[in-house]
Amino acid sequence: AGRAGGAIDPVDFLKQPQTILRVTTWIFSIVVFGSIVNECYVNKGSDDPELLCIFNENESACSYGIAVGIIAFFGCIFFFVVDLYFQQISSVKDRKRAVLLDLGFSGFLSFLWFVAFCFLANQWQRTKMSKGVSQGADAARAAITFSFFSIIVWVVLAVKALQRYRLGTDMSLFATDQFAADPSAAYPGYPTGSGIESTETYQSPPFTETLDTNPKGYQVPAY
Repeated sequence: AGRAGGAIDPVDFLKQPQTILRVTTWIFSIVVFGSIVNECYVNKGSDDPELLCIFNENESACSYGIAVGIIAFFGCIFFFVVDLYFQQISSVKDRKRAVLLDLGFSGFLSFLWFVAFCFLANQWQRTKMSKGVSQGADAARAAITFSFFSIIVWVVLAVKALQRYRLGTDMSLFATDQFAADPSAAYPGYPTGSGIESTETYQSPPFTETLDTNPKGYQVPAY
């Protein structure tokens, strides 16, 4: 594509809304699985060394929250790199695949976070408070809260990817930069030295001959 090979401005890249959203959801994923791993496994009793999941002692709830957080963590890193080198992709098809992959992954993560929020919130409501549970209550609430925030951010990322795809179908993302940015602007003319010369290029024919109507030695016969 025409934009391929352009220089990457780190400052402008970090200021892009899409980059800010990816960093935000990356931090949210760390909070969710970090909170569950570090503080959401508690002892059932003071004399019982066995660690149980704080969410109604349901191991599936903790495992699911950790799994979604890790998937989101590495997914954010992958698509952060894709966004960084997107302008270096010269193939139109590869750009389209990258945007579609971003759209599908963002929508899929939105669904996973929605399930995680509902699952964790439901199990937390059923949890019986105890001394061990009260110690990890703040971490459990943080995991539920940031799961909800993650839904919003991933939905916004999916919408941004959809907008990029629509721009691509309008030939403003996947096409070359030779087209004018303003739809009402005229199509650019041929540049100087493009191979199309004006009629004034040659001032005289390359081979000049003086044509005499009556060459020497020849007389017009009279009838």
